Formats: sequence, structure tokens, C-alpha cells
Amino acid sequence: MKSHVKAVVIGGGVVGCSVLYHLARAGWTDVMLIERSELTSGSSWHAAGGFHTLNGDPNVAKLQAYTVSLYKEIEELSGQSCGLHLTGGVMMADSPERMDFLRLAHARGRYLGMDTELITPSEAKAMFPLMDETNFVGAMWDPVEGHLDPSGTTHAYAKAARKLGAEISLRNRVVELTQEVDGTWNVVTEQGTVKAEHVVNCGGLWAREVGRMVGLELPVLAMEHMYLLTEDVPEVIEFNKSTGRELIGVMDFKGEIYTRQERNGILLGTYEKAAKPWSPVNTPWDFGHELLAPDIDRIAPSLEVGFKHFPGIEKAGIKQIINGPFTFAPDGNPLVGPVPGLTNYWTACAVMAGFSQGGGVGLALSNWMVHGEPGFDVWGMDVARFGEWATLRYTNAKVRENYSRRFSIRFPNEELPAGRPQQTTPLYDTMLAQNAVMGDSWGLETPLWFAPNGTEARDIVSYHRSNDFEHVGNEVRATRENVGVTEIANFAKYEVTGSGAEIFLSRLMTNTMPKTGRLVLTPMLNEEGKLIGDFTIAKAADDRFLIWGSSAAQRYHMRWFQKQQPKDGSVQIHRFDQTLVGLAISGPNARDVLTKLVDEDVSNAAFRFMDFREMAVGGAPCKVNRISYTGDLGYEIWMEPAYQRLVYKAIKEAGAEYNIVDFGMRALLAMRLEKNFPTWYRELRPIYGPYEGSMDRFIKLSKNDFIGREAAAREKAEFDAGTSTKLRRVSFLIDVPHGEGAADVMGDEPIWAKTSKDYGVVQAGHGVGAPRFDATGEVVANAGDKGAVQGEWRVVGWVTSGGYAHYVGHSMAQGYVPAELATNENQGFFEVEILGIRRAARINIEPPFDPSGEKMRG
Repeated sequence: MKSHVKAVVIGGGVVGCSVLYHLARAGWTDVMLIERSELTSGSSWHAAGGFHTLNGDPNVAKLQAYTVSLYKEIEELSGQSCGLHLTGGVMMADSPERMDFLRLAHARGRYLGMDTELITPSEAKAMFPLMDETNFVGAMWDPVEGHLDPSGTTHAYAKAARKLGAEISLRNRVVELTQEVDGTWNVVTEQGTVKAEHVVNCGGLWAREVGRMVGLELPVLAMEHMYLLTEDVPEVIEFNKSTGRELIGVMDFKGEIYTRQERNGILLGTYEKAAKPWSPVNTPWDFGHELLAPDIDRIAPSLEVGFKHFPGIEKAGIKQIINGPFTFAPDGNPLVGPVPGLTNYWTACAVMAGFSQGGGVGLALSNWMVHGEPGFDVWGMDVARFGEWATLRYTNAKVRENYSRRFSIRFPNEELPAGRPQQTTPLYDTMLAQNAVMGDSWGLETPLWFAPNGTEARDIVSYHRSNDFEHVGNEVRATRENVGVTEIANFAKYEVTGSGAEIFLSRLMTNTMPKTGRLVLTPMLNEEGKLIGDFTIAKAADDRFLIWGSSAAQRYHMRWFQKQQPKDGSVQIHRFDQTLVGLAISGPNARDVLTKLVDEDVSNAAFRFMDFREMAVGGAPCKVNRISYTGDLGYEIWMEPAYQRLVYKAIKEAGAEYNIVDFGMRALLAMRLEKNFPTWYRELRPIYGPYEGSMDRFIKLSKNDFIGREAAAREKAEFDAGTSTKLRRVSFLIDVPHGEGAADVMGDEPIWAKTSKDYGVVQAGHGVGAPRFDATGEVVANAGDKGAVQGEWRVVGWVTSGGYAHYVGHSMAQGYVPAELATNENQGFFEVEILGIRRAARINIEPPFDPSGEKMRG
């Protein structure tokens, strides 16, 4: 065993072996994997081995497609078969709501390059004759699904990595991790100590324990998972004989089960409602190639539905029940990337779908380690997406919920209850008393909308306009016409101080820094010129700046800030989190309300648009921004939590004569649509450049040499010359008929255009094209094109977000289309597909509400 290496990967499951292979393939051949036992000694060896490309996050789906495409490569390099069975699979819908979910997934597949197809239950039965098709209303077929040999695949990664120069040390548990002053890690093992520049936690079932070695509590929990294997089934044998094919894989939402052929029988697994964690506090180091005791009673309700839906399976004898643990994060996606606050400590764990996601995780992490960026938008997997609030007990509650809902559809207006409330502001009880429907915003309870007195404050979940529609509209109209107040504690808040603060921020941000007492809006780019942040910055003093941004990206942004922070002590960065909370007032009477609350001149001349001032509001010390995300006259008022109730009460009393209303996050998001304002994470993501994101006016190329400037300058030159092959963010008005069943966009819908030109958008969809394979495993043409071209119409882009803009009275969306189409405002040129129906859409370059900006400046 070597004593010094570039990187140590801890854990020899499929994920650890994938990370090792990808690091070696990227040129880091001086790497070592250390495994406490044998390869596949955790969850990998007893996995069902299924794989698929569908995921609720299109960017995770992209990496799943890459994983499937990788198997042929590692087979050839390693000489080890992965046992690939590319059977294809169907998702079965038993209700109209689940069919809506499949329509959304099918539409998303148009620009991801997926060759999915909506089919009838009878067509599904022809490929899986054990089902009773009368239990279903429809299905979606995906040819790129199947199963493989978990052990063979893991060893293929390992052998391929060894051929590239990587080392693997088995039967050698890591017992301690310490770090030197220079950042070097001492990886202390049973066989000696290895010094490494980087450590990667691929510990799987032991990821928590490997995290605890460095004082880290990762939000990961193992769950017991059962599947059964049947005896030989005559119908399976006959189907194989008569067709020359295997049975396809089937996912049944209602039964919470998945099934596929295993030899001459059937493998049937379930994600039961009675989910059971395994070893919820500590994982025993001596657990290995062992299974847990089966508990058939726990999965009996799912089996009862499954046997009704698939009577051909009920008649088969059960040969074996497999019950083994595997790990989840609270939202079911992996935990990947550099851990904020630690130097060169990386994670790749909680990869519950290791044979669908392991290759993509390895690729993203190796890119990140070798090149400084993952090369893709991996926000859905970034370990930084969870805050300190994701504690052990919170994780336990959310993982149990996620597991039990693995095959449940998530509605766009559905707020899941487990682990809540986790964080609350001083106004939480007040909001509930006012009939607020609350939502979870990065672990914080936030008002979404307010139900009328005497009615139940709850969402009726739906893919269509729901019970909040009328009431959100009332909040919007009352705010636009008079004045409204909303809680904004769910913003991220930072303070940057020190003699080097302005130089530091000017290097990070694309816009010029404000003068004292002023605000600026500014994106932030990485070295590749991609959007990694969007902020409001106030200059409070020569050496003191306040910053506001997206709450969900707090740890993500802090990790970047600290990476760029000067080592000379000239800059200090503080994250307020919930030690600074806020309220916003907006609407034509907002100034009149504020005037009654302060003892200073806040006239338009004295307190201008984009001004910042520290002053007492309602008798409480506050920081006030003359700005509003509603795009109307408005103010953001920030205070310590101890003063929030006082300020809120004063605002409501001062606003009573103007009939002030409380409005929630959904009304705020509806109003920002009317101004064509983007949001971080949906519109502004690391796959887009600043000009793609239509952030032109905030990019000051003539100022100092900020991070990403050269890439941004090249992007601008291409746009100016009309030679850009990039995309462009645009806003759409969509013709959606009112009435029962009306539905607005939810995000990730395809955008169609009447054009003969092939823009290759299917290949570009969220930055990737998903390779397709035939039955022999050969790569074929991107068959997703078939679903993305119909007559003269082609899929040219995708929706990022949208909804109903209540004040202007129109369904709206934002999305990305090829740059040369982004100024085409003609009616009849674009359509947006909503729940399987293509609706006429028209680009509106100028925002439909107050296009001149007079209201917010006046």
C-alpha cells in the first residue's frame, strides 16, 4: 500500500469504484480506494440491479443517461461483463392524476433526448402478460430501462480503474482522519497511514461514520428494503420462447412496486408505506455480506395490490425474500461535492439508485476535483443544498417520508409534512392565526397564501389550478392596487466587512459595486462564465456590505465565497441565516405606510429607488432597501428576530386605512412573472451564461477583471455578431383557457416552434443529449428527435418556471429558446406543451406590468 497519494476514496461499492475510475480516467492515476472488507460489501451486492433514466430533476436524469451509456465502455476496458439486460420498461398509471404525471414526464423527455412513448394498458400487457390491464388507465414506455449484475458492474469499474493505474486496498478499514496545517489528510487505516491531498467519502452505509471522523453529520439514513424472487413462472418461460425477448420492467405507482424478469421467474420489490430505518444512529462496522430478517407482514399491503394488478405473479411460489439496507438523503437524491467549511473533503454518498446514478456521480465529482467544476448542473445532488437544520432526527423523518413516497407522484403545489416545522420565525403563530398555508423554504416555514376566514387553510393538490387560485389572485390585486405585506425571512443574508471588502466583491460580481447608501443587483459567475448566483448588494459603509440572495443556495454560496476569500485577513464574511429576518411592503400606498412608521424623510426625492438606509421602523432598528421583487413601489425591511413582531404589528396598524393585505410567496412569484423577473435555480443556473440568461444590463465588462469576465465577453461578442449558437431566456404569454381543469406551466415543459431548422435542442436539453441503445447495447441515433419533431413543428427549448399572472390576467412562463428566435414575438410561432396539450404562446419582450418601470421608481 502506498504511503502518499493524490486522493483516497473511502468505500468499495459501485459509487466508490465509479469515482475511482473517473478520477483515473481524468488523469489522476495516483489515487487509491480503501475498502473495509471486499468490494460490494455494503448495499451494492444485494441491490436489485435495475436502472432507468427518468428522474424528477432533468439534470439528474442527464447523469443517469450517462451512467447507462458508460457500461459498454467499462466492459470493454475491464474485460468484465456488467450483465446488461436492456429490456425497456413501463410506468403504469391507475388514475387520471398519475396519467398527468406521465404526460409531464413524456413531455420532458422530448428535450432530454428520451424516446418515451405514451401507450395503452393493453400495449403494456403485450410486453408483460402477467398484468391485468383493466386496473390501469395508461402507461409510459421507455426503451432505456433494464437491469444488470451488481457485482459484475462494480468489479468492472474497479478493474477499469486498476488498468488506468489506480490502487485498491481491501480488508483495510479507515479508522481515523486528521488534517495537517497545509491541508494534507492523514488517512489512518488498520494497515497503516496514507497521506492524501483529497479524501472522498463514498462510505455508503458507513458514510455517516466517515463524516463523523471530521466532525460532520451528513443527512443520510439507511432504510430496510425488500424484494422477492419467485419460482419459475410458466408464462415467463412461454413469453421468452414465443418472442425471443425478456419481459420488460414494470413500475406500478398504486402498488408501490417494481417488477422485472429474473431468470425464469419474477423479481418484485416494494417501497412500502410502513418504511423502517435500519441502524438509525450508528452503523456497525462489522456488518457486511449479511441480509436482514424478512418482514412479509410489513409489505403485505403493497403485495395485495400488486397481486391484484399482476395476478400472474400471485400464482407463483416465493423462492426467496431479500431484505437489505441502503441509504437515502432527505429528498432521495445523492449527496455529492466538496463539503462546505472543509478543505479537500468530498462526498459521494446517499446514492440510493447506484446503478442508475453511480456513473454520473463519478463523472461529476471527478470533474469537480480535477477541473474545479462538475461540468454540469448538479445542484439537485450538491451536498451544500442542505443546511444545519438537516439534523439526525429531521433526516430520519424526511427519509422515511421519501422512502414511503418513492412511487408517489409529487404535485407542484404539494408541501410534504414530515420533519416540520423545523425552523420558524417569531411570526409563525401569527401567520397560522391568519389562516396562512405554510410551505417549507430551506427548512423554514414560510407563508404561501392565506385562506379566507372560516375555511380550512390547506392546499388541494393538483396539476391543475387549485383552491388557492382565487385567493392568490385577490392577494395580488389588493397589493397592486393598494398595499400588501409579506414575510421575507427566507432570503439568504450575508455581511462582508474589512478593508478589502469592496475589491473582493468587485472581483466576485459582474456589476459595479454601489456607492454608500445605494443598492445594486448583480449576478455572479464561475471561471467558465456560468451563472452561479444572483444578489442584491447594499453598501452600508466604506468597509461594510450587506448581501441578499437565494436561501436554498446559502451553503453553496458560502463555499464559493470562502474559496475566493483573501488569506490576508482583509475580508470577513458572516452569514446571518435566521438571525436577521424581514418583511416587505409593496404597492402604490407602500410609501404612505412607511412614512407613518419612521421619523425620517422617505419621500421619493429623499429615499430613492435602489437606496439603502438603516433607520428605526415602528420603533425598531432596521435596515431598509428601496426595492421590491413585485416590481412595484416597495421596501424590504430587515430586523433582528426580537423586533419582527413589533414591526409587523406597526405595519398592519399603519396600513389599516389603506386596507393592507397579507400576501404569500405564491402571490410574490406571480407578480415577478408580470415583470419578467428571473429566479435563482429555475431561470439562473450554472448551465447558462449571463447573456443566455438575459442579464445583460448587470454585466459590466469595462470594470475590473471579475471572475468569468473573459468567458462573458466572448459570449457577448457572439450575441452582438448574431453568430451565437446559445440559448436565450425569454418570457411567454400562453393561451390557456379558463374554467374547470385549466392548467398553467409548472416547469420543464417543452417549447415548440414552427420552423424547419433543426436547432439540436434535444441534444442541448439542459446541457446534454441522452444516448439511446438498441437491444444489443449498441448506441443508436438520438431517438428523442422523433418525439421532438412533428410536421413543421420542432421542440426548440424548455420552460424553466411559470404560472398565472393574476394582475395582467394571463398565463405566463419563462424559458430558454435558441438566441435567433428570442426576438420573434409573432403569434402562432411558438407553442408550450402543458399536460400533453400544446398551447399557443407568444414571446413578450417587454414585461406586461409597468414596462417602463415608473411604478417602482416613482
